[in-house]
Amino acid sequence: MLTHLLIKNYALIEHLEISPDRHLNIITGETGAGKSIMLGAIGLLLGNRADTKTLMNENEKCIIEGTFDIAGFHLANIFKEEELDFDETCLIRREITPTGKSRAFVNDTPVTLETLRKITSALMDIHSQHDSVMISSNDYQLQIVDTYARNDETLKDYSQKYKTYRQKKIAYENLQKESSSSKKEFDYQQFLLTELQKAKLQDKEQETLEQELHILENAEEVKNRLQTALGQLETPDQSILSLLPVVTNALTGIAKYAPEYDQLRKRVQSCFVELKDVAEELTYLEENIEFDEERTIKTQERLNLIYNLQKKHQLSTVAELLQIQADLTTKVSRVLNFKDLLEDAQNELKEAETILKISAEKLSKSRKTVLKNIEEGIKNVVIDLGIPNATLQINCTESEPTPTGTDLLSFLFSANKGVQPQALKSVASGGEFSRLMLAIKYILADKRSLPTIIFDEIDTGVSGEIAIKVGNMMREMAKSRQLIAITHLPQIAGKGTTHFYVYKNHQSARTQSTIKQLSTEERIAEIAQMIGGQNPSDNAIRSAIDLLEVE
Repeated sequence: MLTHLLIKNYALIEHLEISPDRHLNIITGETGAGKSIMLGAIGLLLGNRADTKTLMNENEKCIIEGTFDIAGFHLANIFKEEELDFDETCLIRREITPTGKSRAFVNDTPVTLETLRKITSALMDIHSQHDSVMISSNDYQLQIVDTYARNDETLKDYSQKYKTYRQKKIAYENLQKESSSSKKEFDYQQFLLTELQKAKLQDKEQETLEQELHILENAEEVKNRLQTALGQLETPDQSILSLLPVVTNALTGIAKYAPEYDQLRKRVQSCFVELKDVAEELTYLEENIEFDEERTIKTQERLNLIYNLQKKHQLSTVAELLQIQADLTTKVSRVLNFKDLLEDAQNELKEAETILKISAEKLSKSRKTVLKNIEEGIKNVVIDLGIPNATLQINCTESEPTPTGTDLLSFLFSANKGVQPQALKSVASGGEFSRLMLAIKYILADKRSLPTIIFDEIDTGVSGEIAIKVGNMMREMAKSRQLIAITHLPQIAGKGTTHFYVYKNHQSARTQSTIKQLSTEERIAEIAQMIGGQNPSDNAIRSAIDLLEVE
């Protein structure tokens, strides 16, 4: 339950703190005093989207903080699933900075809005007038039935099976589309692959061929220059190799006189050995180079083939062409094997569909088992709330698998004798919607482990004796959980165990919304004003005392 609420710098609220009690907390106040602002702030705790326009002071951050006592509500598993530390006292905080950045914390640990919503949805439920519209939707009606049937684990199992089924279905459908598309491109891809395979490309061959062709095209010049170089090294008369021994012998004769002479001799000797090796290599190259027209043509043709393939595929290297060849091999092979791939995917889909069907049937059976009880439970409460001829009928038909099952629900209602039940949105008035919602919350109260429920004017359209019954019902619900009720009816306000009053404070430069907890005397005065206006009569005061059961 909510034990403490702090709101700072939100809309018309500069600083507000309340500590609701464990049972029925009443909130009253004039229209526009700020009750809806409080709910908006609490909505931020539940994960609603933030807006910097809600900042009272645009230069300071907004803080909404709720402290919850969750001992005995069996919520440890939810915290474990979100990898959060569990404590029986849970602190939820939401911050909005002047720049618009929103942050959320659970027990001082930063969390995403998705995690925040998951945690707070197990801590608090807010019923607003918008929920009376939602009750007409199939999803909301399924939530009612699943809550009553305690289908949490069954629904979780179905959701997992449905997720697997959807993945298999999407994979199969995508494979079908790919198969159809690939077959159209198959002939061209097969042609490209055959062309590349026939080329028998080798990595790095382009560089080798280009160098070889360069030599072949300039063979005469290369051979002449090799012969010139070789002649200077080996020609018998005055060649370099024939002169170096003379230099060596000259230096050998004086090597004994100084180390420097000997070093020079050794260096000349090394030059002789190196140049002789160069001469041998030049001889080899010269003997093996000659103008080969046939080889030149073949090399040119090979390079032209490579260049044409590169141009065709808009590439610049053989390595890239080889990668294209590998990709085409995979694609062509995939098309050739599509029949097997489709068959495997279809079998996986059928298996997932069979498993999903079993889970859906289990979920559907659990729902159908409780429909009559829900019909009777809601009808009895609504009758007790002043609609004596109320009739509720829940129809359940089968649909294609959806994230919530294969059941399509329809809540049909009639408030009048002899009138056939029809869809809620067609027949229920605002007051009837409110009573229906209260009846639903009432019969579900013991089915959910929910610490706190907030009712925002769920008493719309009721008065008199019915309002007293609504108040008694809320007090009954508040025995096992915390209720916070925003109301404009004195009959309901009198049933509260704690009473808060929201009002506007005009004393400062800017109007502010604030709240205070009322004493018994203040409650009598407030409820008397709710009965008789700004200046209540003695009868209104006595009625307020009676409603509060003050002796």
